[in-house]
Amino acid sequence: MNGLHNGYLCGMSKPLILVSNDDGITSRGIRFLVDIMKKMGEVVVVAPDRPQSGMGHAITIGETLRLEEEDLIDDVKAYKCSGTPADCVKLAKHYILDNRRPDLVVSGINHGANTSISILYSGTMSAALEAAIEGMPAIGFSLCDYSSDADFTHIEKFVESIAKQVLNKGLPKGVALNVNFPPKRNEAIKGIKICRQARAKWQEEFDQRIDPNGRRYFWMAGNFVNFDKGEDNDEWAIANNFVSVVPCIFDLTAHHAISILNDEWDIVGE
Repeated sequence: MNGLHNGYLCGMSKPLILVSNDDGITSRGIRFLVDIMKKMGEVVVVAPDRPQSGMGHAITIGETLRLEEEDLIDDVKAYKCSGTPADCVKLAKHYILDNRRPDLVVSGINHGANTSISILYSGTMSAALEAAIEGMPAIGFSLCDYSSDADFTHIEKFVESIAKQVLNKGLPKGVALNVNFPPKRNEAIKGIKICRQARAKWQEEFDQRIDPNGRRYFWMAGNFVNFDKGEDNDEWAIANNFVSVVPCIFDLTAHHAISILNDEWDIVGE
């Protein structure tokens, strides 16, 4: 387990918390998250200088990366980066923090859901998974409300509780938590569910259009389709007004398929 150093557990020093996101450094969600993290430790923010939703785990290669200090919140060192969420975590680790290792990396709070298949496309989760690759405990937080002025007040105690659990108890090596919150409803959130990623996907459609210069372009649309009828997945949890917590890893190996391929394929060269 990647727990904290004994000094923090004994109340002798503050943990170092790195905050990033994919909605950009000026988003309402990251400010809300920083305010919560300030109560727990020393906060450093490195986030994109503009929205980077849907970037997945993209990194910047062959182009310059720019980094500027940003006046975000009092007593918090904050930097805006021209790159992707994964770039932000890399730059924080290798440059901003100057070899200081974060005790926790948090990403978000995203404006919009990152449940089921969206984990693959999510810039929010890419920041958390980049931290997990480096062996740092990490959490991606998302609110299932896409509005820019989304109300986060009903999730504050859950964000704080989950972050404290990770700070005090750690996470298995290489694991990042994907945490999604229901939007604000008339009834209070029922609790937290540790669950799996639902079997669901986006069924895309492309609207073909013509621009004023007579050139063809496409606009992607579509519908979200949930094939999963279980009650142990993140889509079910959100639909039933629970907070969903899905432990994620960056290893995409289909381990169950290795023996099948070895048994059924005629492997050339053996």
